[in-house]
Amino acid sequence: MKIMKFGGTSVGSAERMGAVSQLIPAREPVIVVLSAMSGTTNHLVQIGQQLAQAEKAPAASLTDQLEQRYKQVVAELYKQEASKDKAKQVLSTVFTDIRTCLEQPFSPAIEKIILAQGELLSTQLFHIFQEEQGIASVLLPALEFMKITQDEEPDMAFIRENIQKQLAQYPDTHLFITQGYICRNAKNEIDNLKRGGSDYSASLIGAAVKASEIQIWTDIDGMHNNDPRVVKNTYPIAELSFDEAAELAYFGAKILHPSSILPAQQQNIPVRLLNTMQPEAAGTIISSKRSGNQIKAVAAKDGITAIKIKSSRMLLAYGFLRSVFEVFERFKTPIDMITTSEVAVSLTIDNPAFLPEITEVLQRFGTVEIDSDLTIICVVGDFMEDRPGAALKVVQSLRNIPLRMISYGGSKNNISLLVNTAQKEEALIAINEGVFQEKKEASNA
Repeated sequence: MKIMKFGGTSVGSAERMGAVSQLIPAREPVIVVLSAMSGTTNHLVQIGQQLAQAEKAPAASLTDQLEQRYKQVVAELYKQEASKDKAKQVLSTVFTDIRTCLEQPFSPAIEKIILAQGELLSTQLFHIFQEEQGIASVLLPALEFMKITQDEEPDMAFIRENIQKQLAQYPDTHLFITQGYICRNAKNEIDNLKRGGSDYSASLIGAAVKASEIQIWTDIDGMHNNDPRVVKNTYPIAELSFDEAAELAYFGAKILHPSSILPAQQQNIPVRLLNTMQPEAAGTIISSKRSGNQIKAVAAKDGITAIKIKSSRMLLAYGFLRSVFEVFERFKTPIDMITTSEVAVSLTIDNPAFLPEITEVLQRFGTVEIDSDLTIICVVGDFMEDRPGAALKVVQSLRNIPLRMISYGGSKNNISLLVNTAQKEEALIAINEGVFQEKKEASNA
């Protein structure tokens, strides 16, 4: 069985939904995972924000606007009146649910119910479209099997057991359609896997059913070697290992949700990144295979804060770093990079929500310096110990840019460099010219 996940732009209009239908194989077992139509989640977020501010009239107006957009989609998507009537009933039910939420006192639970409606809309409309085309399909409600624990981690045992129960009811069906992003939490309330979570849904479902392949369809022809919004002449990478792809996703490659690699990797299921606008393009295949090339790609992660703790108590002392790390554990704040010297430790975080509290506690250990507006440049490849020169190429290409921190050796797949965000674009272009352009010229020679 294959998993085919289609993002918001892939199902962003009646025309795009029709194109997606053409990509689904006719006789092969497939679970199609859909995001909300492009722009819908942002619109629902705005409705929630207005409701949180007790601005019910603007929230109601936004709801009306979104409903009108979907009425237009229904008019364009279906040819048969029976299909249009079914779709109109879906719209009536969903938008009644949203308006019911507008009459309730605002709470995070109400907000999450509102946010879930985008995926519920896209999947039901697509299911009706398949029916109109004479294609047998089953709508699998994700809220019946997708669940997270109290720690907001996927409850894999529950997911595996309950999706198998759902599938077992339809042994002769080849096409299943379900929602990405949405789930239930430990309290059985409607919740979600955060923005971009449809990729994560696809990977979790793939792992639960032991799929042969997980396909992530977007509007980009695979993972590129650099940020195409900043750098000219980037190119898609044909192959990546699971570890390389995970590093790129975590450090800023927007095409893939950072959490979506691990479930597939644990079950050794290949993940293929494809482009709905250019379905003939090869895309990128992510698997356990290592290609052996030194440098594959670069990504950038903004919004980084650096924290430096300087203390003579570090000198020849054991337990100091543990005490520092316990502070970040207490405030549930992950650390991205870390470097140490005899009397100082520097580290970076991407979530400054508890920065004042963290700083106050760290000042008990020594002098604390905070620096913000930083970016981590992550260079990913296969940096084995017996392959000299890879790190040198990266650092030399950035010789005109001040490097705040360098992390190398913690992973065989990653060189991380910290720069001022103001110099991010310059750094990406410099690496492209100093590393990838050289590789391209060498391959053409």
